Amino acid sequence: MQLKEFAVLSPFLAVVIVLAVTVAVIIALIAGLAAGLLARADGASLSAVVGRAGMTFTATLTLLALVVTTVADLLQ
Repeated sequence: MQLKEFAVLSPFLAVVIVLAVTVAVIIALIAGLAAGLLARADGASLSAVVGRAGMTFTATLTLLALVVTTVADLLQ
């Protein structure tokens, strides 16, 4: 794909993209929060909790990006 294809977006498509990114970030935040809470309940230190939550957040965003890329390729 070339960059010119993304230059002209319909307002509907722009709203859908913004909403999809927002939902993905919210899902990743919830997963990170859950991982942090579970780690804290397990007795981990605060630095370990933040590390586990951050890794979970990053992994969730990576998996969601993979799913979006795969679905986008299948729809074309």
